[in-house]
Amino acid sequence: MIIFTITGLFIAFIVYSLYKNSRKKAASFPEKWHTILLDNVHFYKELSETKKKAFQKKMMQFLSEVYIDGVNLTIQDIDKVLIAASAVIPVFGFKEWHYPNLKNILLYPDHFNEDLEFDKGSKSKNIGGLVGNGKFEKQMILSQKALYHGFQNITDKNNTGIHEFIHLIDKLDGAADGIPNVLMKHQYTIPWLKLIHEEMEEIDQNKSDIRNYGGYSEAEFLAVVSEYFFERPDLLNRKHPELYKMLEDCFNQDPKKYKD
Repeated sequence: MIIFTITGLFIAFIVYSLYKNSRKKAASFPEKWHTILLDNVHFYKELSETKKKAFQKKMMQFLSEVYIDGVNLTIQDIDKVLIAASAVIPVFGFKEWHYPNLKNILLYPDHFNEDLEFDKGSKSKNIGGLVGNGKFEKQMILSQKALYHGFQNITDKNNTGIHEFIHLIDKLDGAADGIPNVLMKHQYTIPWLKLIHEEMEEIDQNKSDIRNYGGYSEAEFLAVVSEYFFERPDLLNRKHPELYKMLEDCFNQDPKKYKD
């Protein structure tokens, strides 16, 4: 019995050591990235100096855990910065965060279709981002063009990078259903669903300023309204105060106050 116990402890120690060593140590934040962030990421620009440092640290931790590969393109610094910023923004309100359901990101040069084709001869190239399933599990595919546009236009309430990372967060409980159980307290689930369906009905009747794609499903509503929350917090709070409050509690942050 003692031998079995010692053996069990030894195996547990080995497993823990392998897990610990398998996680890459985060590299130091390149100072030139600060300028890229200031020029391209409005969310970061509004942060205090202390919060900017925290944002940089979270970015580097994310990049140490996920591989980014370019498909028919060479990954540039701006690609890494915008992808990492997309990952950090939704979870910036939490002290520590990891995406256990993501290992690799494929960056395409342009929008793609359901067959993951993006060349000039391809048809129906209208997808800017995709969270993989099946053989693409733990992978994300992003269009570089859509990624850049999401940060260049800060008034349209759209951001493809943030949108896809919201889907990842939604999937952490096993299903992308518009209910981020890892973030939302259980007692808020029913009020949240009620609010979602009310807002989706408004979208369907063309009575809402929330993007039409949010009416497609509960999962898409969460992703679309979260883009709105982080891109135009003041406007969302003014037009949809109840929805804003629910998202503020969910993401543990109030982006409109970062301007203070």
